[in-house]
Amino acid sequence: MVSFRQIPGENEVFFDHLAHFVPDMEAASAALEALGFVLTPFTEQCNRTPQGFVPAGTGNRCAMLESGYLEFLTRCADTPLASRLEAAIARYTGVHLLAMSVADAKATRAHLEDAGFAPDEAVQLTRAIALPDGGEAEGRFSVVRVSPDAMPEGRIQVLTHHTPDIVWQARWTAHPNRIVSLEAALLLVDDPPEAAARFGRFLGRVPVRRDHARLVLPLDRGTLVFTDDATPYGISAMARPCIAAYALGSAEPGASVQHFEAGGAKRVASGHAAIREGARLEMPPALGGHVVIDRPGSVPDWAR
Repeated sequence: MVSFRQIPGENEVFFDHLAHFVPDMEAASAALEALGFVLTPFTEQCNRTPQGFVPAGTGNRCAMLESGYLEFLTRCADTPLASRLEAAIARYTGVHLLAMSVADAKATRAHLEDAGFAPDEAVQLTRAIALPDGGEAEGRFSVVRVSPDAMPEGRIQVLTHHTPDIVWQARWTAHPNRIVSLEAALLLVDDPPEAAARFGRFLGRVPVRRDHARLVLPLDRGTLVFTDDATPYGISAMARPCIAAYALGSAEPGASVQHFEAGGAKRVASGHAAIREGARLEMPPALGGHVVIDRPGSVPDWAR
């Protein structure tokens, strides 16, 4: 049995979650349930300000995992953040956000400023979360974002969780498809050494070159991979830069793959050796993106 820890310690960086940007939450929800996920209720996100709560412009549903989670975001109000989301969806439906968690978002913001990323002030993001015994509580997060020009691969952000016990409720982490963890993300970029070095400065980590086309950035939990060619891994051509794929850990990879295929995900082939027990899959159109499914802690072929 793998034991997971959700919250990073001092000086640790965890790959916390990623987000699909979707134009139709109803269609996305139906697709996710068909894949075997249990979803949190839809909630609209708000920013806490001295003047009170202000709509962020986006709303979400999440597939909470025993390690990390998957978020699905859509527009629900007219705000600059919602406009950015719509512009991203115009490029492609799929993953446009990577979020890393840290113990102290304020300290990380200072690091980003020193590193030349000109971060925004930390946003005190909240969303109402239903409790198992009835009623609601306020999920609270400190989120630090930077200009899209600074990180053109997507919305790349760091956050600190203030209410993990509310966010990760056991009733939402037991999925029929047996998925338990978020393991890695693959970024398709024009210049892998430049992107990997920039992410390294962003997160205070050192990238490692795997071969002429790939660099890997190991975190304290999770891995980011940078390449200029994803076709060897069965990923069809996508506009660069983009977040092309991610890896999920499963307690039963075979059962997970069956759930995904029954729900409309399509298995794809590649020029590399087959994964031992998992598979590469293209997600349904309502979600977009590609996934690799294997055991928790396993390294996907594109990260080896």
